[in-house]
Amino acid sequence: MTTPVDAVLAVEGSEGGGAALDQVFGMSVAAAVVSVALLWIGWRHRTRQITWLTSLGEWAGRRLNRPPWAALPVFLFVSTIICALFGFLWDVSLHVGKGRDAGPLANPAHYFILVGLFLLFIAGMLSIFLPYDKPGRAAVRITRTWHAPIGGILLAGSGLYALIGFPLDDIWHRIFGQDVTLWGPTHLMLIGGAGMSLIGVLLLEREGRAAMGDDAPADGRGMWLTRCLAFGGLLIGLSVFQIEYDFGIEQFRLVLQPMMIAGAAAFALIAARITLGRGAALIAAVFAAVIRGVVALVVGPGLGAPINVFALYLGPAVVIELLALTPLIRKPVWFGVVGGLGIATAGLYLESLWIDAVYHYAWPVGMWPEALAMAIPVAVGMGLCGALLGIILIGERLPRPRWATVAVAVTVLVIGGAVANGLRTTVPENASATITLSPAPSVDGETRGTAVVAITRKDLVSDDPEWVTMLAWQGGLDKSRGLIIDPLEKIGPGLYRSTRSVPTSGSWKTLLRVQDGTTMTAVPVYLPADPGIGAEEVPAEPRMTRDFVREITILQRERTFDYPSWLYGAASLVVGVCSLLLITAMAWGAARINRNDATPVRSTSERPKVGPRP
Repeated sequence: MTTPVDAVLAVEGSEGGGAALDQVFGMSVAAAVVSVALLWIGWRHRTRQITWLTSLGEWAGRRLNRPPWAALPVFLFVSTIICALFGFLWDVSLHVGKGRDAGPLANPAHYFILVGLFLLFIAGMLSIFLPYDKPGRAAVRITRTWHAPIGGILLAGSGLYALIGFPLDDIWHRIFGQDVTLWGPTHLMLIGGAGMSLIGVLLLEREGRAAMGDDAPADGRGMWLTRCLAFGGLLIGLSVFQIEYDFGIEQFRLVLQPMMIAGAAAFALIAARITLGRGAALIAAVFAAVIRGVVALVVGPGLGAPINVFALYLGPAVVIELLALTPLIRKPVWFGVVGGLGIATAGLYLESLWIDAVYHYAWPVGMWPEALAMAIPVAVGMGLCGALLGIILIGERLPRPRWATVAVAVTVLVIGGAVANGLRTTVPENASATITLSPAPSVDGETRGTAVVAITRKDLVSDDPEWVTMLAWQGGLDKSRGLIIDPLEKIGPGLYRSTRSVPTSGSWKTLLRVQDGTTMTAVPVYLPADPGIGAEEVPAEPRMTRDFVREITILQRERTFDYPSWLYGAASLVVGVCSLLLITAMAWGAARINRNDATPVRSTSERPKVGPRP
């Protein structure tokens, strides 16, 4: 007798299911070899049978003015996170341009991601292995004579959390099929672990400075810029959740984008300004833009993949720098709260000018009330948390540690509530579209057409919708970069026409998309036959009338919906709990450092001046 779960697991036999067993075995063996080798090196170092690791750490320490156990992981981390970022953006562009993978080892971008995440884990483990003596008062005791820095533990934990996402992702695909979206729960583990690792690095660097005591040499401008780069990395790490919006193939409501931009800016830029002083927020934003720009150029024009844009964050950075010219900078907690409010209002307005200029979807005026209702509380909470991190990183004791814990918990709940609201979608009943295609010149031997669209329900789309577009994607990396987005021109009530031709043959998936408020729906125009998942062709006809359906049933065509209703929720809950544990670990580590290494809060007149030193 076949149970519902058996029916679900049967999807692994299709191309939309999990990876081939030989690839799973190969990756497992490689992971085991790397892990054993790392543990062997660590054991040899701890028993003083090798000296080269100590020499390497001391070399890094001399260049960063930090203890070896902090300096070497920071050195390794810089190349690690850029490698993972490059692989991640290339991976997303490959899926946008040509669809699902033939297998995890058939996607070249996965190698960069795996190497980057393994090096991330190794950087944390090196910080744990390296110190022979106790690395600061906040260190965690492992054995009677072995203590590990908190930052190293958090860094290794973030890397391990991200790496666990790979095998869980394969299991997820075997159960639910391939959810071709960045926001798949296991995908969020991969990018969330890498993003959270930046906090671990900042805390590790803080422990290293504290361990050197009062006799530590002053940091020069080069080290100040390096620390600004770390905050730029934190800004990038918090921005990776927006990547679908950067490519123009977001599968969730547009109102989520300003909230994510405001939250990332508030946390990273406020922490940077409090920690490093004048100009740090602006420099961090510039560093983030330069790194994202270089990677986007390499992935897009360089490798022939779809081009992505990115949030600039210069507007929010200017808001924070201007606010820091006021006496409010002497009260970091209030600076974080007011700074978050400023970012969610004036900062978002300035950012919207960039969004309108370079993104596929501008922010319509009608979206702003809901966007502000979501962005303001998220940015205020993230600004407060960024201020708390800044206080910890400058070595001052939190004024009310218990309230800090409450602030982090409330911020997580606020973000959860805002995201839940942003995920609310509706599909209109008894609504369809009549699409009339006119032949257009073929491209690469594939037929194309221009469309006139008549929506049967005139009330389906308001005068100011988020989008009414034709989307064609996954056409192949050598064919218009595999992505075409055409915002339709309104020519009458419920009547639209395309401004460019769209493909109606080949491997392209072409659909009409509508998002207006909570309405998020689509109509298939052309979908190719896909024997790998047992899907038949949906042909493009000269004139066709088709019903509006849930958009993800087209965009995530490889995904199966034939599973018990409780199973997806239960699996998502497991991933959510794991994510909360990582956030809790970060908060615990920061609190432990603050409790053990911080000095009492001084009066405003006694606060040290921070910023670049000559």
